[in-house]
Amino acid sequence: MSWGTELWDQFENLDKHTQWGIDFLERYAKFVKERLEIEQNYAKQLRNLVKKYCPKRSKDEEPRFTSCLSFYSILNELNDYAGQREVVAEEMGHKVYGELMRYSQDLKAERKHHLQEGRKAQQYLDQCWKQMDNSKKKFERECREAEKSQLSYDRLDNDINATKSEVEKAKSQFYLRTHMADESKNEYAAQLQNFNAEQWKHFNNAIPHIFKNLQAMDERRTVKLGETYRSFAEVERRVVPIISKCLEGMVSAAKAVDERRDSSIVVESFKSGFDPPGDFPFEDFSQNLSRTGSDGTISATPKGERDREGGPGPRPDPKHPMGKAKNKLWLFGKKPKQAPSLEDFSHLPPEQRRKRLQQRIDELSKELQKEVDQRDALNKMKDVYEKNPQMGDPSSLQPKISETMCNMEKLRSEIHKNESWLSEVEGKQSSRGDRRHSADNHHHTPQGRESPEGSYTDDTSQEHHTPHHHSSPPQPGPPNPDPHEFDDEFDDDDPLPVIGHCKALYSFDGQNEGTLVMAEDEVLYIIEEDKGDGWTRARKQSGEEGYVPTSYVEITMEKNSKGAVTYI
Repeated sequence: MSWGTELWDQFENLDKHTQWGIDFLERYAKFVKERLEIEQNYAKQLRNLVKKYCPKRSKDEEPRFTSCLSFYSILNELNDYAGQREVVAEEMGHKVYGELMRYSQDLKAERKHHLQEGRKAQQYLDQCWKQMDNSKKKFERECREAEKSQLSYDRLDNDINATKSEVEKAKSQFYLRTHMADESKNEYAAQLQNFNAEQWKHFNNAIPHIFKNLQAMDERRTVKLGETYRSFAEVERRVVPIISKCLEGMVSAAKAVDERRDSSIVVESFKSGFDPPGDFPFEDFSQNLSRTGSDGTISATPKGERDREGGPGPRPDPKHPMGKAKNKLWLFGKKPKQAPSLEDFSHLPPEQRRKRLQQRIDELSKELQKEVDQRDALNKMKDVYEKNPQMGDPSSLQPKISETMCNMEKLRSEIHKNESWLSEVEGKQSSRGDRRHSADNHHHTPQGRESPEGSYTDDTSQEHHTPHHHSSPPQPGPPNPDPHEFDDEFDDDDPLPVIGHCKALYSFDGQNEGTLVMAEDEVLYIIEEDKGDGWTRARKQSGEEGYVPTSYVEITMEKNSKGAVTYI
């Protein structure tokens, strides 16, 4: 249906309708703007959430557990999902909101133009009607004046007392008014004919054309709204496949969680390389008690076991009960204070230290290979410059080559140093395994104890009756413990466990750094056995720790506790 034929007299209503259409379009544009702002804020909040929970540590310190890696994968997928929400907001802003606002401005200008044309046509028709109406009113006035002049003429012509001049004057006035009335009539007829023609043109040509343009404009506005509705949905639909991939990635990350792998990583990360501590022996304190035939069952130790143990052993100091050592070796005991990281990783258990050193050697080797490749490339470039001087100055490469060679030497030195530490760790682990095996064999030997000279004797009297008047044996070389390890362990709030005790055969002044002063016959606690250098680490009853010559003391190790140090 055409507005021009059906709504020829509804100019004002069409004016209101077209204004409502533009207002509705702008309202929808405002809705799209608020929607894309929601998408932008949503994407921003998602990115902030991902940033908040992403690991802030270096890659070396990141957990390698599958549960953690899967969570980080989910964070990455969520970050990509946030990026797709940003794409939705951007597309809505460009293809929907921006397009609507530009189209709204065009509609306003087009509507204004069509309405102005309609008003001009209406103003022209009103002007024609006014001219016709003026000519009509003039014709009416002239006709009334002519009638008056005719009445005046007839009255004078019938009056016998009127003079001839008066009659002639009235007649002349009558003819003049009649002529003027005829002219007004002709002018009125012409204006009426012109107005009718203009009115026909107005309502059959001008107004239908203007209303047709307004109708086309309004229909285009409706079509544009439908297109933007579709674009609004298509923007969301285009990111659905990528969002689906993000969600599939999250599901895949969830499936990648492997509890067995995580358990093995825990073992690899915290394995110390030490063997678990052995059982503590039964300490029979009742062997020196006199018994009668009636109280022969006072001891809880079987007779056969007493025979194998070879009589009474030395009594530990009551001020330092072995219960403390047991607590030290307990699996879920108090966690020792975290030691500072050292260059040679000596603060770590042997197995962990070996892994870290091997890892560092691999990294240094890769860096060294890069430097070697760079040196070879520079040498080749230098050869090219020497053969073709126009390409460059060979001497300009010498500083870089020298720097590369210097870096290579530094890296080789670092690798050699770390390999030395690694060899030391591997050697200690093998020697500890040998000593542990040897110690276990001695513990199973009846009445076996370590003599001051480091040999084993079956003489039980030496355990409590040590001669006091003989010269002291020569001292071994000064102990060479790792100074960092020494400081860390002595400053630790949780000291090393007691693995045995000893009695000083001779006095020792302890002049070297890290050694312990002891008096003859003084009883000390063993916290670390001799590693082959002639020194044993001990602790006084006052808590002071240090190294003493192994040949100066008589050592009694607790059964199956030799060298047992628990790292947690």
